Amino acid sequence: MFTPLFWFFAALTLIFAVAVVVNRNPVASALSLVISFLGLAALFVGLDAYLIGVLQVLVYAGAVMVLFLFIIMLLDLRAEKRRKFNLLGLAGGGIVAAALVLEILYVLSKFPAGNNQFPPLRAEKIDDVREIGAAIFSSYNLPLQVIGVLVLVATVGVVILSKRELK
Repeated sequence: MFTPLFWFFAALTLIFAVAVVVNRNPVASALSLVISFLGLAALFVGLDAYLIGVLQVLVYAGAVMVLFLFIIMLLDLRAEKRRKFNLLGLAGGGIVAAALVLEILYVLSKFPAGNNQFPPLRAEKIDDVREIGAAIFSSYNLPLQVIGVLVLVATVGVVILSKRELK
């Protein structure tokens, strides 16, 4: 991927991921998550993983976000009220974040192989749709069916929980 495009889509993904957490309005937060998913899909396309990029858009930015917005609208969630900041909590979080960044930098400095050029991929064209389909329907058939049942149960549960009682 062209380096400026990589940095653009990586920054777009990170900025809107932070916006998901910072926004008080649940609809604005969900729409920020859609933009974050689209940036992630663009990063996958830049890695020549076209199927994963398309699935990211179709499944996550499409179906899952429609489900999230449906639940937000059905439960009639309102924007959160602003709370006072806990200075002790902010200081503790800042210390933990700084320790994490220092630890990552330390690990990267002790890993010289990370500076080497990535070896080239296989020269032949990979039919990723066929390989992923064969893996899903041969090795992972039972987990696929279990996930389908879980999604069905979650959908029925949301409908039952959001059903309003008549007075």
